[in-house]
Amino acid sequence: MVGHLSRRMLAEAIGTMLLIVFGPGSVVAALLVGGGRLDYAGVGVIALSFAVIVAVVIYAFGSTSGAHINPAVTVSLAVGRRFPWREVPFYIAAQLAGAVVGGLLIVGIFGRRATELGGVGLTALAPGVGYGQGILVEALGTFLLLLTIMALAVDRRAPQGWAGLMIGLAVAGEVFVLGPLTGGAINPARTFGPYVANDLFGGDTPWWQSGVYVIGPVVGGAVAVVLYDLVTRPVGEVPATAEQGTAGEITGESLPRPRTERPGAEPAAGPAGRPPGDVRPGSSGGAIHPARGGDHTNT
Repeated sequence: MVGHLSRRMLAEAIGTMLLIVFGPGSVVAALLVGGGRLDYAGVGVIALSFAVIVAVVIYAFGSTSGAHINPAVTVSLAVGRRFPWREVPFYIAAQLAGAVVGGLLIVGIFGRRATELGGVGLTALAPGVGYGQGILVEALGTFLLLLTIMALAVDRRAPQGWAGLMIGLAVAGEVFVLGPLTGGAINPARTFGPYVANDLFGGDTPWWQSGVYVIGPVVGGAVAVVLYDLVTRPVGEVPATAEQGTAGEITGESLPRPRTERPGAEPAAGPAGRPPGDVRPGSSGGAIHPARGGDHTNT
């Protein structure tokens, strides 16, 4: 990844702060416009707001820190050996700090109404949704998020330039479906920031539900990363160095193959004098590379 750890931490903090202001902040705005009630059209507006801010943050900070903006994403990428474990605590600390600042900014923007209308946009289990069910819901949502991240931001075979947009749309999709059940957090920082801000200003905060928004996202994200590698990159089938943009069935293009030469003829030289078919990592086009970071990483 680009830059010193301190600069990457700052990028994570700013990105997570923006996610909270324009994500949970949109919940407060929707409740304010709806007179304290939130219908499914309001859920759609919230989903769109999340999609836009996630995409913007990825395109703005992806090349600096990877734009994880989500502890579950950071841990999941570390599980998949795409991110160093030694930096995980620093990233999570930056994300949680940014989330708290974002929660406080929501209160600063909307005043006391932020705590009175939905508790600073906090997430909570809907009536009738049990603890275990909530964990399952959050795990499924984060599974979708990490699957999208792996396919479009981490995999070097991915089509270029689509990561931010598609990850944002994946977040919007899970908010549409899972939002009415758990709030569709899929991000421990998204829950933590509003919880702290709501608590500081005297709101009723369901801290006992915190486990749902930590266990579910971490487990779902880690499973997605492991399964992605098992299913899409079986050993011996796809070169680990396949260039970005050669995503096979995804783009309709096949991986480069050696040219057929006449018997006894010398092989034609490939790039930099290498024989054809000798694939080397190419330009990242903004995608994450295990050692250099890039477009991403969640919600």
